Amino acid sequence: MLLKAFLDYLQLERNVSPRTLKAYRDDLMAFESFFEALEGGITWQTVDTDVAREWVVTMMEKGNKAASIQRRLSALRSCYRFLLKRGLVEHDPVHNLTAPKKERVLPSFVREQDMDRLLDTPGMFEETFEGRRDHLIIATFYETGLRLSELVGLNMQSVNLAAQTMKVFGKGRKERIVPFGAELLHLINIYIGERALFEKDDADRDAFFLTTQGTRVSDVAVRNMVKEKLGLVTDQRKRSPHVLRHTFATTMLNHEADLESVKELLGHARLQTTEIYTHTTFEELKKVYSEAHPRA
Repeated sequence: MLLKAFLDYLQLERNVSPRTLKAYRDDLMAFESFFEALEGGITWQTVDTDVAREWVVTMMEKGNKAASIQRRLSALRSCYRFLLKRGLVEHDPVHNLTAPKKERVLPSFVREQDMDRLLDTPGMFEETFEGRRDHLIIATFYETGLRLSELVGLNMQSVNLAAQTMKVFGKGRKERIVPFGAELLHLINIYIGERALFEKDDADRDAFFLTTQGTRVSDVAVRNMVKEKLGLVTDQRKRSPHVLRHTFATTMLNHEADLESVKELLGHARLQTTEIYTHTTFEELKKVYSEAHPRA
């Protein structure tokens, strides 16, 4: 009856959607089934923190993901807050119960040899203005770690060929200077040699990356192109400009760049954001070990 009272409250007073109501019902009935199977005739009124904690441990042992456990525990907290407020129970057994932390998803990245194959193999890009531009776009993502918005927003004056740097505006319009190397400079010079043919006397004239119509390339077009080109060298599901940003960071750390420098190049506000790439490189190291060591 207590569970029904809470579900009625969600439906009639909170007016939650049928889908949300079903999710709450399923999660709470799973808890009810758990404590009813224990010895001692436990009820919603007599559940204590140890019972709730045992439920969490049982879910973890069964392989439930942390996000799923957090969702169920959140539903249970909401239920007990309601029951306590209505005077239907005397205590809240989950008030101080800590849920397991969500698993940190490692960033997807493209292996270095696959990027070399894409950028260096003849025929991967068409011998046209668009093909050379797309080649440069992929190389720029990989060699500078720019975000998609930063690349699309590049202007001609943003690129300093003499200093081999790009001025970009990241999140919150925060400006940073990103260096690039001789190989990217070579591709830029080839591209600029053809770009003038497609300039139009309008607002997009200063855009660095142009379409054949003289307009600034769109983020949708760049995203689709990157997905198509990465599909030539990898069958991984994620194939986006952000994957190339992850690939830049992972490659830098694999070649012994220090974490603080990679943080500055990526334009991260906090070092903790960059630290996830050290986990990625360690996963790569473990893979190399398992493939190379005879007793691995």
